[in-house]
Amino acid sequence: MVMRFFLRTARAALTVAALSAAALSPLAHAQDKWPERAVTFIVPFPPGGPVDTTARLTAQPLAQLWSVATPIENKAGAGGIVGAQAAAKASPDGYNFFFAAIHHSVLPSLKPNLSYDIQKDFVPVGLAARFPIVLVVHPSVPANTVAELIAYARANPNKLSYSSSGTGGGTHLAGELFNSLAGTTMQHIPYKGSAPAMQDLVGGQVQLMFADGPSALPFIKAGKIRALGVGNPTPSVFFPDVPTIAAAGLANYEAYSWTGVVAPAGTPASVVARLNADMVKVLSDPKTAQALMAAGAEPAPGTPEEFRAFLANEIKKWGEIIRSANIKVDD
Repeated sequence: MVMRFFLRTARAALTVAALSAAALSPLAHAQDKWPERAVTFIVPFPPGGPVDTTARLTAQPLAQLWSVATPIENKAGAGGIVGAQAAAKASPDGYNFFFAAIHHSVLPSLKPNLSYDIQKDFVPVGLAARFPIVLVVHPSVPANTVAELIAYARANPNKLSYSSSGTGGGTHLAGELFNSLAGTTMQHIPYKGSAPAMQDLVGGQVQLMFADGPSALPFIKAGKIRALGVGNPTPSVFFPDVPTIAAAGLANYEAYSWTGVVAPAGTPASVVARLNADMVKVLSDPKTAQALMAAGAEPAPGTPEEFRAFLANEIKKWGEIIRSANIKVDD
């Protein structure tokens, strides 16, 4: 499975690199000396989390490739807002970039009065990594497949409850998307973080969870919870024997966390193209890919155009779910 993953990534990288090179050629002379000094990446979360780890594992090989420093600036706060605000105000000189995350596709619908616009104030560089979300159930749930879970939930409305790391987060919205597509009424129980949410699932206080992959894997291996499906569009390298939720009984379901690089609006197009090509190069390198996967991230390099379309779709999808489920968060 890991070898097939690398082969798929390598094939995709060839296509992406060719497109990036084509985009770069007309403007190559304008920025042929870039980068001449340190390139800063702003991360909107504290050190040690999945987005921060992905940023560091991506920035380190870029520093070696460019022979310049690539410092990470952690500007945490307000669920990713503080960092985004700082990045939106950063100089668009080609030396400031931002690791956006799934939060930034959700926030426009949760907090419509943001001081920045993730689509207008930034230009996409490229998706960096996906973090799988896996549907797991307590052993007491009489369902061994996604289809069986849907049938049981429909026959027992409001009986099943699912935990999440907090209201409005990716693991919460993954559950609301499931309810919407499946026509079920499973009840959401929010917690302050993934650890207590998982603890109560293992203890049987809740029946299921749409969990981030790394936190669920040890309990799946120990037989304390059962995995029914992953939210990825294709099977996850972390769960090779677990089908996608879409293939296992709920067509069109797709939910996973992610992070990708954007630049302040006005950043030279040639720099964006160069950074994209170099990101594809390092993310497709087996050494970097293995380090990312060891940290629970699946490398997902692509073109700026693909990332632009992806971000727009994420904003639309989660906005519809937030409105239909009437999800509210405290300001």
